[in-house]
Amino acid sequence: MMNELRPQVLVVGDMGGGAKEVARALSATFDVVRSPASVLDRAALATASAVVAAPSDLGTLGLAASGQMTEGQAVAILSAIGEGVCLTTAEGEIVWSNDRFRTFEEQVKARVAAVCRQAGQVFGDQMLTQEPHSYAPTARYDISSPDESRYFEVVVAPIRSDMGQPGRVAAVVWDVTPSRRFQHKMDAIDRAGAELVRLDAEAIRKMHVADRLKVLEDKIIRFSHELLRFDQLAVRLIDERTGRLELVIAKGLSKEAMEVELYAQKEGNGIMGYVAATGRSYLCPDVRKDRRYVTGMPGARSSLTVPLRIHDRVIGAFNVESENLAAFDEEDRQFAEMFATHVAMALYILDLLVIERCATGETVTGTVRGELNEPLDDIIKEAGWLRQAAERDPTLREHVDRILADVTAIRQRVNDAATGPQTILGADKMLAGIEIDPLLKGRRVLIADDEAKIRETLRSVLKGKGCVVVVCKDGAAAINELNAAAAGEGSLDGQYELVISDIKMPDRNGYEVFSSAKRINAELPVILMTGFGYDPHHSIVRASQEGLQCVLFKPFQIERLMEEVYKALGLEPCFGGGAPGGVRESAAPAIG
Repeated sequence: MMNELRPQVLVVGDMGGGAKEVARALSATFDVVRSPASVLDRAALATASAVVAAPSDLGTLGLAASGQMTEGQAVAILSAIGEGVCLTTAEGEIVWSNDRFRTFEEQVKARVAAVCRQAGQVFGDQMLTQEPHSYAPTARYDISSPDESRYFEVVVAPIRSDMGQPGRVAAVVWDVTPSRRFQHKMDAIDRAGAELVRLDAEAIRKMHVADRLKVLEDKIIRFSHELLRFDQLAVRLIDERTGRLELVIAKGLSKEAMEVELYAQKEGNGIMGYVAATGRSYLCPDVRKDRRYVTGMPGARSSLTVPLRIHDRVIGAFNVESENLAAFDEEDRQFAEMFATHVAMALYILDLLVIERCATGETVTGTVRGELNEPLDDIIKEAGWLRQAAERDPTLREHVDRILADVTAIRQRVNDAATGPQTILGADKMLAGIEIDPLLKGRRVLIADDEAKIRETLRSVLKGKGCVVVVCKDGAAAINELNAAAAGEGSLDGQYELVISDIKMPDRNGYEVFSSAKRINAELPVILMTGFGYDPHHSIVRASQEGLQCVLFKPFQIERLMEEVYKALGLEPCFGGGAPGGVRESAAPAIG
């Protein structure tokens, strides 16, 4: 094909501004002529079928056109531009526009005219002080439709008259809605992320870990809905010991889906298992056609799942589902990944706060123990001297022996406190004078804790009060015992009346024990325990939403446990001068 038969395109602009690349791309189809804006080839402009020019060259292009182009040629060129173009007077009256501009809403056109009028006034002042053929200024404006559903960028340039005064104003209008929406969402993610990790020190100090997580959960659900418009949300964290994906936060999830057991594995563990194992996000446009999908929200049609990361380590997965097909796209995936980074960091900070609390408690009690050793040793030494001097005085010797016993008790209690979650405070004193309580006699209690000292202490206290107690060394054994009792095959005759379970146990955690108990008997009271509020699977929040009796934070006083036992069994404790003694029936159990 001969070049003269091909349409001619004029590319206006310097070679450093991208014109070279544009010319190369067009040369396969068009006969390309390049011309710098400063020395515009007017002959080429007059014969070109189309013109490619940067917005900043509009003024020069208009000046060139005014000298050599016919009206028909100018209209053809401006109509060929893919964006909205209009010419106005310096007062903002639209005198011409191309087809694209005419598709805009009337109110958008009016806003473009307004910025042209504003620019015209500025150009008038500037051009009075410039040489007639100097570089034409431009102005940029951001406008939107009245309902802010669409956003536009307007570039305005003057078209000079022969006298150098502004005669017409040219404007090019770009629809920048996609990029502006993207920026708005980015800003929203930044704000949401800052809010997630913002912890009011005074407020947080007064909260247990469960309260802190509940505050965070509410924020995550609210911000996720604003950003992704989901119908269901689920956050699962990896249990590092077992690889299980523990459900931490859920919204809109069916009960069946909440009980699904998933692991961080590529196959056989749903989309969340795949994402947690690979660290790769997963868009599912139609859940019915995806072999990896497992039950989630009733009526779900599509889903988006992204990994939760702390630095380079995947700690879980973040999932949203919708009732609509293909509700999420690549842009949503990008937003979800950025938001998930903030979610992971917020959860990580909460865990750090609990770990710090544990470490601080152990450090403080250890320091107290060290500080007390010297004066206690001195008391023992002096008491020993007194004891020798009191060999002939039984009454004095009795007082000295009591001092020595008190020193031993002080040391033991400090040691117990220093061991933190591995002990229960005040149990020895209660056991020393324990008596059977007629109202607790025969009550069937199941205890689950992987710490032998804890479960044996609880068994001794409750058995001493008259309860019939079965202890289990882990969560799995407790769940098996509950199921066996429900089938009439348990260790005791009849079903259990109270369950006391630790939260952090191997194999099955406290929430799973709680959930199993509630499935068997929705009215069965459950008390959960955890060391210093440590709750790696966030069992407390989940169970609290489903009727948890109370949570005890180790190390706790044995009297506190007994108070909750009485409440859980529908009894109201009455205190005389020490440990719980007589009780009276309560009309309804108190929720701790």
